[in-house]
Amino acid sequence: MKNFGYMIMTGLVVSAVIIISNIFYIIDETEQVVITQFGKPIGDPIKQSGLHVKAPFIQEVNRFDKRILVWDGDPNQIPTLDKRYIWVDTTARWKIADPLQFLKAFGSESVAQARLDDILDSAVRDAVSGHNLVEVIRNTNDIVDRRKSQPVSDDIDSITTDDGVLERVQMGQNAITRDVLRRGSEKTKDFGIELVDIRIRRINYVQDVLRKVFDRMISERKRAAEQYRSQGQGKKAEIEGKAFRDLSQINSEAYQKSQEISGNADAEAIKIYAEAYNRDPEFYAFLKTLETYSLTIDTNTTLMLSTDSEFFRYLKTIKSLP
Repeated sequence: MKNFGYMIMTGLVVSAVIIISNIFYIIDETEQVVITQFGKPIGDPIKQSGLHVKAPFIQEVNRFDKRILVWDGDPNQIPTLDKRYIWVDTTARWKIADPLQFLKAFGSESVAQARLDDILDSAVRDAVSGHNLVEVIRNTNDIVDRRKSQPVSDDIDSITTDDGVLERVQMGQNAITRDVLRRGSEKTKDFGIELVDIRIRRINYVQDVLRKVFDRMISERKRAAEQYRSQGQGKKAEIEGKAFRDLSQINSEAYQKSQEISGNADAEAIKIYAEAYNRDPEFYAFLKTLETYSLTIDTNTTLMLSTDSEFFRYLKTIKSLP
């Protein structure tokens, strides 16, 4: 009997624990709850965190995340309005704004993610196919404006047209993604979902377009290289011309200075010679005659002069050695 009493007590304690655990439940700050009774929602959603009470066994707690959730779409091949095929990879952020509607529509996040695939992929396809490629990959006309002042651009976006003429952007990628966000929000609001943001994460060209892009990039870079070479040759010629001009000017000034110095030196020498020769003209005449002898007479020279020749004047005055 005593053991039977312990068993009853233990059963009562276990039953009490089970009942209490089914009466009380805790909501985390990141959660929101919808209570269902026999599978049907009752009351308003509970978003306040803390300890809450429900009817045991007949009521069930359905928890949903309050945080912003991530949706990543699969890359889709989409034709643009100008018939160019591209791979578009998009991502979005969303949250459960009305958990009661969300529960009625989907019941779980996994089902909602699958439904978002259809809604957002369709919205992206409609938006991209309704615009030219240039609208999808660019936001502004900065590249076009820079091309007016620079013949060559280094941006891949600058080679998006087959004929090399850049198109002007009317909307741009940001405006297109805003349009996708608007379209998607209109379709998801009835499901208790708030679409926070959507972005184009990556755009890739299909192989045919990619090959044309690479060919155009190569051509563009060759034109850029030729332009830089031409600019370099022009700069080289300018530098060499300036150096030659400066060198000619330096040589001219140096030659002028040397001529001035040489002229001044010659004048000074002539002045000194003149002063020296003026002191004894006869000695000067003698020296000049000797200089003339040394320049005109050598061992192989024979002179035939008359005895009264002025050239022979100083030789006649030489006395014979004893």
